[in-house]
Amino acid sequence: MAQMTMRDAINAALHLEMARDPRVIVLGEDVSGGAGGTSGNREASGGIFGVTKGLWPLYGDERVIDTPISESAIVGAAAGAALAGLRPVAELMFADFVGVCMDQIFNQAAKFRYMFGGKSSCPVVIRAAMGAGMNMGAQHSQTIYPFITAVPGIKVVVPSNAYDAKGLMLQALRDDDPVMFFEHKALYPRKGEVPDGDYTIPFGEAALVREGEHVTVVALARMVPFAEKAIDLLAKEGITCDLIDPRTTSPLDEETILESVENTGRLVVVDESPPRCSVASDIAGIVASKGFHALKAPIVQVTAPHAPVPFARELERAYVPGPQKIETAIRQVLKD
Repeated sequence: MAQMTMRDAINAALHLEMARDPRVIVLGEDVSGGAGGTSGNREASGGIFGVTKGLWPLYGDERVIDTPISESAIVGAAAGAALAGLRPVAELMFADFVGVCMDQIFNQAAKFRYMFGGKSSCPVVIRAAMGAGMNMGAQHSQTIYPFITAVPGIKVVVPSNAYDAKGLMLQALRDDDPVMFFEHKALYPRKGEVPDGDYTIPFGEAALVREGEHVTVVALARMVPFAEKAIDLLAKEGITCDLIDPRTTSPLDEETILESVENTGRLVVVDESPPRCSVASDIAGIVASKGFHALKAPIVQVTAPHAPVPFARELERAYVPGPQKIETAIRQVLKD
């Protein structure tokens, strides 16, 4: 298999599906690039992170649509186009801007199927770059997937690697329900093996990234490679862990997590979001209510502090849960 960055893997999925299905369109800010310079030639940069690069030359203005700087217009137009029979991919430049279009997401797209008695579907994919680690400040660095996970009617995807990103994106593009697809900015350049062809990864099926016997570790997005580092270091001391990547937070693969906790008796949940009403607290609550009998120690949550993401490099580094914090948490749960 070829080595590919997560950015290129998502781009490859978009290319594959746009070639296969003429109903797929892409819209967002600078997804095709505006008229650049005095020559009037198209820049075609593919958005601020280059994920949609190369689509416009193949599919033109009717299928790769630059929009005004209005998230409510982008998501509203995409939801309407989905009701009319298209399969739109709406790009939000930063996940932090979801507040501008929250009504279109949680009051409209997420509820269309229910409101119309199952007679209508809204197959829209909303892509959004998220996460800290690039010194972009508090308003451009949040991981806001807990907000959307709490909304019934919308599926939430949080990939941690290139292979999963491509398979999950193809699945999202073919799903008949609205999907929010969160892409961690710091993972865009991370490479992994990705098949050239067409494959999908079903929603609600977690990945078992590492196998062990002492502790279950559940991690999301960028926290997965951080957890891998901590677990591989501990393995040299004979401490082995199951590492579970849920891949999607809605639906959530509760069964895999609970089965692992049955075997290990200990749980550490790693989530870049702040602790209150987070995915970490949700998973901890599920295990506490459905797997309490298996627990040998209190559940430990490793999260960011309940504070805005700092801009300063040193403060942001301290804010984000890293391998050392995860290692400390695993050692702590083993002592109890």
